[in-house]
Amino acid sequence: MTTPDATNSASDAPAKKAPAKDPWDLPDVSGLTVGVLGGTGDQGRGLAYRLAKAGQKVIIGSRAAERAQTAARELGGAELGIEGADNAECSRRSDIVIVAVPWDGHAKTLEGLREELTGKLVVDCVNPLGFDKKGAYALEPAEGSAAQQAAALLPESRVTAAFHHLSAVLLQDPDIDEIDTDVMVLGESRADTDVVQALAARIPGMRGIYAGRLRGAHQVESLVANLISVNRRYKAHAGLRVTDV
Repeated sequence: MTTPDATNSASDAPAKKAPAKDPWDLPDVSGLTVGVLGGTGDQGRGLAYRLAKAGQKVIIGSRAAERAQTAARELGGAELGIEGADNAECSRRSDIVIVAVPWDGHAKTLEGLREELTGKLVVDCVNPLGFDKKGAYALEPAEGSAAQQAAALLPESRVTAAFHHLSAVLLQDPDIDEIDTDVMVLGESRADTDVVQALAARIPGMRGIYAGRLRGAHQVESLVANLISVNRRYKAHAGLRVTDV
């Protein structure tokens, strides 16, 4: 005869630990519309061009709709899936919004778009830099970084940071098929950083690499100053690769 505590029921067996999620199992973002605020500048134009060339629907944003529409036409227009609009319309119509505006207009631009960016996935790629006779140097915003400033100004948005270390020259060169670089992605929600990683991977040659929470954005933004020095010394368009990943 056996007693009830002499045998283990199935419910008493230790629960099996769920397998770890494959870090390269990323969502399908091909159907999402990407807005690029500051899309008439070199970095914004380059990102818009590469993402559209990869098949993404892209809306270039600018303070003046006409400037955005001109930039869209120059990059390929409807044939490549690029439209132009003012910043507010760009933000409203996009699923993901990349912030590629100059640092000195960063806060003012985002403050004016708080309502349009509510609920949106925002990707900040702004690098706060100063320049003097010795070259480029990093600035430190009061909030800690450009991305943290964006998060403070957009409390109802999902702010991430990425696309900081890309050469605008390479991005805009139609003769270059692949961009050989990794994109460091930071954010508070792993689901959001997965989306941004997947977006980066749409561009041939790129990978999106999770690099921590937004509190780590300052050092990622600051590294651009070092890359500028590298590029000037070696007449290059340097990017980054993360090894053993």
